[in-house]
Amino acid sequence: MLKPTFAISAALRRAAVPDFDRYPFSLPAVQHLDVLTFHPNVTFIVGENGSGKSTLLEALAVALGYNAEGGGRNFNFGTRASHSVLHEYLRISRGYRRPRDGYFLRAESFFNLATNLDEMGPGALNSYGGTSLHEQSHGESFMALLTHRFGGNGLYILDEPEAALSPQRQLAALARIHQLVRAGSQFIIATHSPILTAYPDARIYACLPDGLRRTDYTDTEPYQVMHDFLQDPQRALEALLGEED
Repeated sequence: MLKPTFAISAALRRAAVPDFDRYPFSLPAVQHLDVLTFHPNVTFIVGENGSGKSTLLEALAVALGYNAEGGGRNFNFGTRASHSVLHEYLRISRGYRRPRDGYFLRAESFFNLATNLDEMGPGALNSYGGTSLHEQSHGESFMALLTHRFGGNGLYILDEPEAALSPQRQLAALARIHQLVRAGSQFIIATHSPILTAYPDARIYACLPDGLRRTDYTDTEPYQVMHDFLQDPQRALEALLGEED
């Protein structure tokens, strides 16, 4: 069921951009960006490495008030100022409702977030299941975040959440995302996972050389690559490795 959305759209203030030949404005996902409209439930951004999807998601999170290295709105740690200035050039259109919860999950800096939680003391870990995230496997700590920390009526921005998850755990994450959607939450996710992007009725954008384009699930590169490989792994391997022979 569709519901009032927390984040409606993000627009690039193109007239204010100093130079589209400079990073981050030179990235395909940014260079051609006009307005990116989000689904009230789940929006996916897929694309090859270097296409700009993670940079765009990071800028979106910072523009919405989240820490660049991840966490909820009360996180302000920083191990290295590596985020771009893109958030300064985004105009966010918000719904009339304010989320009761929110979180930015950034896979590449999750270790730093876990360290910050330990430094905050045992009380900070209660909403993560009570166990230090460093005392769990990478995948277990991700699932602890999804299971214990995320609640209903939240806006959750996830950058490659599948990075630490086995296929079975990705299915479990998909089920948890569905529970949270039914509890009034909205997700914006950058991913390479053909499992996660299978979520029903999600809006999917593909980062292409000429910018972001709406696409269907079966037309995404993650789906097509995995589908073609699993259809005939031996043939795929012969085509891939045979040239060296």
